[in-house]
Amino acid sequence: MKILIGGGGTGGHIYPALALARHASKAEQAAEILFVGSVNGLERKIVPSAGFKLLTIPASGFRRSIKGIGVTIRDLFNGVNAARKIIGEFKPDVILGTGGYVAAPLVIAGVLERYPVVIHEQNALPGMTNRWMSPFVKKVCLSFEETTNRVPCPGKAVFTGNPRASEVKSVGRDEGSRRFALDPALKTILIYGGSRGALKLNQVVTTYLEKGLLPEKVNMIFVTGEIYYEEVKNNLAEVTGRVKLFPYLEDMPLALATADLALTRSGATTLAEITALGVPVILIPSPNVVNNHQYYNAKILADRGAAILIEEKDFNDERLAAEINRLLLDPGELTEMAANSKKMGLPDAADRVYRVLQEVAS
Repeated sequence: MKILIGGGGTGGHIYPALALARHASKAEQAAEILFVGSVNGLERKIVPSAGFKLLTIPASGFRRSIKGIGVTIRDLFNGVNAARKIIGEFKPDVILGTGGYVAAPLVIAGVLERYPVVIHEQNALPGMTNRWMSPFVKKVCLSFEETTNRVPCPGKAVFTGNPRASEVKSVGRDEGSRRFALDPALKTILIYGGSRGALKLNQVVTTYLEKGLLPEKVNMIFVTGEIYYEEVKNNLAEVTGRVKLFPYLEDMPLALATADLALTRSGATTLAEITALGVPVILIPSPNVVNNHQYYNAKILADRGAAILIEEKDFNDERLAAEINRLLLDPGELTEMAANSKKMGLPDAADRVYRVLQEVAS
């Protein structure tokens, strides 16, 4: 099967696509996979380093100014033409769009060229590209079952989960403790703000630690994001060795497997990893995303008893201390949250999406 995949801009659109591509390559040795991305997106670095070929097309996000709208329309027109040329040369059996502005030209081109097209929606609240294009594609794969009624054509929706969940292997807590030089007898809290870090999370956690609010006999893995690392490191120069500070972690699932409790944003890929492992979590959705979609992602976990949801406007060091102390003093609640999270995990998500592609291609 020849699969043409478009999506990028952020890791949330790239990593699920890569997980699907790796699964397809293992399931079918003869599979041919080609990625289409934007010139300026993260995919330009991530996709080739993962061993897949990437071709770039003009694409840009929606801008609200008059001049910006003109640029968006120009890039969309040029992107569609470039995508049509790629489709004509590659002749895929199926096209997969994983969201983001770069997926729009490819999905539109695929529909215009009458190729079978599937889109995957990572978030609980569908993005603009996927909302607009869902009436014209064959299937819409969803990470959350609750998204079904938010898709313009619910009959095309298939609940598959996020393919990234299939790549999160369960590892032993002891292995993680050795990797991060932690005492496995102590509880461990993992804090991270996504691939780029999160300023508000870093500020609150830094204040929390400076005030000495971290309970005794508790470890912390604190991932700041590369652009914030030096500042946080300088502010926490006197903090105990129980806090392990990192700018970035390649193997976040290993850190998650070590954690008794996590605190993070609620991007779709992050939640796929968390539920695959069944980790209790405090979620602080980013308010700086389109349509506040991280809040809706987080609310699904909170409603199912798998997470504590705190909006960023209500998040401070006192609230953080209160939640951590309450949860660590009530292991029963942590155990229940972990079980509820694990129920939501779909370790076969990549295969589910792959089977949809097979069905549509045939």
